[in-house]
Amino acid sequence: MDHGISIIKEQQKAIIDTIKNITRGDWKILVLDQQSKALIDNAVKEDDILNHNIANIELIEERREMNQTMDAIYILSPLPHIVECLLADFERRRYKRSFLVWIGVPSPDLNRRLQVARQQIAGFESLFIDFIPQESHLVTFRDPWAFPIFYHPACNNLVAGYMRELAAKIAAVCITLGEMPKVRFYSPKTATHEASVLCSHLARFVQKELDDFREWDPNFPPQSSRPQGILLITDRSMDLMAPILHEFTYQAMAHDLLPIKDSIKPTFHMTINEGTPNAEEKDAELSDKDKVWVENRHRHMKDTIDKLMGDFQKFLDQNPNFTDKNQDTTSLNAIKDMLAGLPQFQEMKEAYSLHLTMAQEAMNIFQKHKLPDIASVEQTMATGLDEDFKKPKNILDQVVRLLDDKGVTPLDRLRLIAAYILYRDGVILEDIKRLLAHSSLPVADMQKMINLELLGAQPVRPLKGFRTPPPPLFPPNTKNLAQSEEYALSRFEPALKHMLEDACRGVLDQTVFPYTIPPADPNEDALAAQGSLRSAAPRWASANRRQVENRQRIIVFVAGGATYSESRVCYEISEKQNKDVFLVTTHMTTPSLFLRQVGDLSVDRRRLDLPQDRPKPKAPAHIFERPAPPQQAPRPMAPPGGPQQRPPPRVAPPGGSQPPTKALGAMTISGGGGSSISSSSSSRPQDEWPSTGGSDGKAGKLTKEKEKKKRNIFGIKK
Repeated sequence: MDHGISIIKEQQKAIIDTIKNITRGDWKILVLDQQSKALIDNAVKEDDILNHNIANIELIEERREMNQTMDAIYILSPLPHIVECLLADFERRRYKRSFLVWIGVPSPDLNRRLQVARQQIAGFESLFIDFIPQESHLVTFRDPWAFPIFYHPACNNLVAGYMRELAAKIAAVCITLGEMPKVRFYSPKTATHEASVLCSHLARFVQKELDDFREWDPNFPPQSSRPQGILLITDRSMDLMAPILHEFTYQAMAHDLLPIKDSIKPTFHMTINEGTPNAEEKDAELSDKDKVWVENRHRHMKDTIDKLMGDFQKFLDQNPNFTDKNQDTTSLNAIKDMLAGLPQFQEMKEAYSLHLTMAQEAMNIFQKHKLPDIASVEQTMATGLDEDFKKPKNILDQVVRLLDDKGVTPLDRLRLIAAYILYRDGVILEDIKRLLAHSSLPVADMQKMINLELLGAQPVRPLKGFRTPPPPLFPPNTKNLAQSEEYALSRFEPALKHMLEDACRGVLDQTVFPYTIPPADPNEDALAAQGSLRSAAPRWASANRRQVENRQRIIVFVAGGATYSESRVCYEISEKQNKDVFLVTTHMTTPSLFLRQVGDLSVDRRRLDLPQDRPKPKAPAHIFERPAPPQQAPRPMAPPGGPQQRPPPRVAPPGGSQPPTKALGAMTISGGGGSSISSSSSSRPQDEWPSTGGSDGKAGKLTKEKEKKKRNIFGIKK
């Protein structure tokens, strides 16, 4: 399956090209900070960096040796405490010359502070790479705190500043992809919740960032035969069912049911060679490097298991020497036992052991906790239709029966109640209490249900009076829905899929998804879509590289967390519509995380531990330490009463106190902000900065010392 471009490779190329353009065959030191290192480690192998004339990689926050014979490339986060570390390096003249590369755009204040070291700066530029690609078409900012910032009533004063930061990151994704897209945003028609204007404001901030960047770089976007891209800005409130329901495709099911550690690269803890003397514990990485994972992650779990077992059977047929003809190859456990006896195929064995283990554990939970019964009721409530695509009857009885079942976990009971409240467009408060009591759930969980109102739902309806339920955002399409019984538990599709399908056909409602800059012709997209369909190459031509490069790119941003079902949808639309659809989000969410965050919307803000409420990071104390003065040879004793030498004066630490932060005012598009791409001169090309580091080592002595230093570094590394 060819998904065309990969955002991971595009970011990797931007990093490597920047390093190559600076080193130009001359050896240099690379200096990173913790944040930029995590970002670069995710995209680039260390060996790939060292192979481009990088002698060593150092962290700016750590103690480092002086190296005044070599130049340094700094790739840093534009943060005040990192600038403190940088100024300390300049004051000591730690390196010969310095090339500064920022992963984002420094604020004007940070730029002013760097002016004092202008003579040591040989190059100065911004790389717009402040985001972490998780997959080829999935980018996450790894920021779950976005949810309370956007939806917690006590966080209103943080929203404007946070939006500017977020807009700069969204623009960075577009810039890395070489796209100047049409920007559209979700604007609900009848919403009454305060965050209903979230997408509107964020879209305008992003539009300003892109406009500013194009003004600074008149060659952006680069020339291309692709149709102009589209950026669709949405938020979690557009679809509240998706993060609650059980999804039975492999990736979504695994993240929902299994203890996957969601670090920069998700990992699953397992035992390799279990039951043998060579057994060992391992955190297996679930990333694009794992071909078995990539090939199966969006399949229905039934198809995933069939594929894993089929592939293993194919391997046995090709390697008959490794198996007993009488062995069972029709069960997951039997295949896992056979894998343990194949040490010759370690890489293949580990990959299949991992996914057979994950599939088996997920299916055990599926059966033990009555997920088929739960999912059947969930699908009916989410779609508003039963398995025969008719209006359902006796839904409450089915829900109550499951709430009574001891095999249903407390979390699944809460998910059922939430889905029922959304399906009914609210119930009276007393009914919520009854459902929770019937489920033996704590009364505190009632607040989670009530808090759904902050995301645009109407969980509580008055005792008297009639309220007309709002029309669905995308009316259900019952045509061609005849499905086999095996997939009856997967009838629901996220609203994001319907949005993308309408966008690809050029019929996405412009009143619900308006443009930041309306097109001159309102029918422009519909006409473009018709032309695209007429000229689309047949499916057998998809291997043609040129066709892949010409595919239109659609970037979907989901504020407040996206689900793995929504990630799956983006890949499916890419394949079906011959587009490249990228999902960008503040963070990936799961049902347990979503409900926990909804519950936190009513707690005291001080308990949320928001990064914005923590003490600001400070530069490590050791950067202010001064090296001891060199030992001097003892002098002859001075005659009594003679002059005495005074100690040298102490140098004050750099940086000093930081300026006070201005309080956020009313949110305006032109209100400035430290993260604006063109707000300062930080993005100047390198040659605008003076190169005052002297010649590139023409003196023989310096060259010898430099080569010696290189050999020592590589010796240590080996």
